[in-house]
Amino acid sequence: MNRVKYIGSAALRMLLLVAAVSVLSFILVAASPVDPLTAYVGAESTLSPAAKAQIAEHWGLDEPPVTRFLTWAGNTLHGDLGTSITYNLPVGKVIFSRFWYSLALILAAWVLSGVLGFIAGIFAAIYKGSVWDKCLKAFCLVLQSAPVFWFGLLMLTVFSVLLGWFPLGQAAPMDKLEADVTIWDRLYHLALPAITLSILGIGKIALYTRQKLIEIMNSDYFLFAKARGESMKQLILRHGLRNVSLPAITLQFASFSELFGGIALAETVFSYPGLGSAITAAALNADAPLLIGIAIFSAIFVFAGNFIANVLYSIVDPRLKEGGYRA
Repeated sequence: MNRVKYIGSAALRMLLLVAAVSVLSFILVAASPVDPLTAYVGAESTLSPAAKAQIAEHWGLDEPPVTRFLTWAGNTLHGDLGTSITYNLPVGKVIFSRFWYSLALILAAWVLSGVLGFIAGIFAAIYKGSVWDKCLKAFCLVLQSAPVFWFGLLMLTVFSVLLGWFPLGQAAPMDKLEADVTIWDRLYHLALPAITLSILGIGKIALYTRQKLIEIMNSDYFLFAKARGESMKQLILRHGLRNVSLPAITLQFASFSELFGGIALAETVFSYPGLGSAITAAALNADAPLLIGIAIFSAIFVFAGNFIANVLYSIVDPRLKEGGYRA
């Protein structure tokens, strides 16, 4: 019963979140100084006022904001998210076609940051106070404050422009037809954006793992096992990893929102054709249907990541319950 109540409560919160995101997104787009009609036809357009009026009528731009929102909400309830002004395609099709690029980027960065951060945190805890530990802490603190856009440009300049190790952008070679693009081509173009996002995400998991393992190493049962003559390798494998791995995994799941927030800037820097670059293009054109559609999709995606994190927390520690739910 507790499980059903928890899932029902989570579903209700998600619906309220989607409604709030929809309203807030529309208000922000409506208050934007960017005129969608001017963005669509161009500031230097020579179209007649009558032609512009027809275009505005076609996209519903001649109606009051409240009317446009109610029309959009009614269509959305029937599964129609509208048509993107930027791409002149259904919003659902734009999101679906670009989501897989963003998902590959997020998952690659998520796995890399989790694995590298976890390993780095373990070594920092084992060699507490050493040069490695001090350098890692300084490195993580710098990364925590580094803007994604600036760091992406730095990585692009060094590894693409100066060293030439990676392509300048895009998700595939520009001189190949889509049918000729191999999986290795896509992985090669994915590598630098994924590495950039993963490096920015290492700091939190590394510092958390370090602190948690230090606490475990100072515990009575760890010191007792050490007094029995167990080696450091045995101590870490038997008593350290078991107690620090699952909390680190749940923390990593909770970082989905940060990764999703970083892809907009990362994809813009690397010209990567995911949802992040679509958000940027939609914002520049005041494309309300696409912006709201991506905002709703992003909210659901992030909510799902946080939901999984909460469930894992309840598995790791039954004392951490939400709404009376026990996994």
